[in-house]
Amino acid sequence: MNHPLTWGLLALAVALAVGWYLSYLAGRLDRLHHRVEASWAALDAQLARRAAVAREVAHRLPAERGPPLLAAAAAATDPVDAGEPLRGRDSLSEQVESALTRCLQATFADPDTVHAWRLDPQIDGLLVDLASAARRAQLARRFHNDAVAHAQRMRRKRVVRWARLAGRAAWPRMVELDDEVPAALAVETGQ
Repeated sequence: MNHPLTWGLLALAVALAVGWYLSYLAGRLDRLHHRVEASWAALDAQLARRAAVAREVAHRLPAERGPPLLAAAAAATDPVDAGEPLRGRDSLSEQVESALTRCLQATFADPDTVHAWRLDPQIDGLLVDLASAARRAQLARRFHNDAVAHAQRMRRKRVVRWARLAGRAAWPRMVELDDEVPAALAVETGQ
């Protein structure tokens, strides 16, 4: 075992194994970052859809209920932010989305009123769409936060930090907002 060639081959085998392992970790981390980016895009699209449907619903509601919902939906789809995904925004956009949720909950708090609105077929279809959009936004946020948790867990590993496998990629950030589906909408649509 004192032969220099044996030690050289052993060192080469160890170097190849370490190189393969680092390459494997880098590939896995890259896939996790892509998953986070895809979930960001899906979340942003679902929140935009929820705001758009809320806007349509607000136009059909009675005068005392429509304007507050219209204002909250308009704030969530502000043209200044058009084309700018949620990840490019700060926590202010999370507050705006949470404000829209609170407005939806206040608007649809009374099940009897919601049931009366459902007698109009146009409003009924929009309320079903709104409940669906709100539920999809909620699920998209959960999927995104799950992807972020996996990426963060991988990035916390010592070997990933020491080998700087994340490169210059930004630290993945969870989205914390109130996205609860209004109970009257969820009950009425059977969700």
